[in-house]
Amino acid sequence: WLVTLGRERKLRERLLQPARLQAGESVLDVGCGTGSLAIAAKRRVGPTGSVYGIDASPEMIARASNKAKKAGAEVIFENGLAESLPFPDKRFDVVLSTVMLHHLPGKLREQGVREMRRVLNPGGRLLAVDFAGASRHGRGPLAHFHRHGRIDPRQLVDLTSDAGLRVVESGALGIWDLQFVLAEAPRVT
Repeated sequence: WLVTLGRERKLRERLLQPARLQAGESVLDVGCGTGSLAIAAKRRVGPTGSVYGIDASPEMIARASNKAKKAGAEVIFENGLAESLPFPDKRFDVVLSTVMLHHLPGKLREQGVREMRRVLNPGGRLLAVDFAGASRHGRGPLAHFHRHGRIDPRQLVDLTSDAGLRVVESGALGIWDLQFVLAEAPRVT
C-alpha cells in the first residue's frame, strides 16, 4: 500500500491491461506472491474462466489462498517453481509473469520462460512485466525494489522469442520503470 500510495487496485488493473484477458479464459499467474493479481484476473475472466497462481514460497501461497477466500474469488493457488511448472502442456490461454523474472538467475529465467511457453495453448498469450533500465529513484521505498534487480528490456523480448513465442507488443508500462512484453504461442496450422 505504501509503495503504491494507496493505488494498488489501479496498479493491478494497469498491469493486467496488456494481457487482454477475456471472459472464460484460463490464466496462470507465475510468481503470484500474495495473490492480488490473480484475484484481479479472476474478476476479468469471470465465473466461466479459471485462474491458478503458483509461487515458490509456501507462506505466499497461504496468504494468497486466504486473500482469495476473503474476496470470494475462486482462484487455485499452488506451491511451485517457474522453471518446473506443475501443469500439463497447452493448459492455459494466458500466462502472467509480473515482477518475478528478475528474481531468477539467467539459466533458470530461460527455463522458466520455456515452461511458460509449454503450458500455453496454441495462440495463447504470455505477459511478462519487470523492472528494466536504469533506475531514476535513488532514495525512498521504490529504491529498495529497483536495487533488487532489473532486466534489460531487450532481454525480455529475447527471452520470449528464444522460447518460441511471437512478440506482439512491448514497451514501457507507464508505471515507474516497468517494461512489458506480450507474446503469443504459435497457432496450430
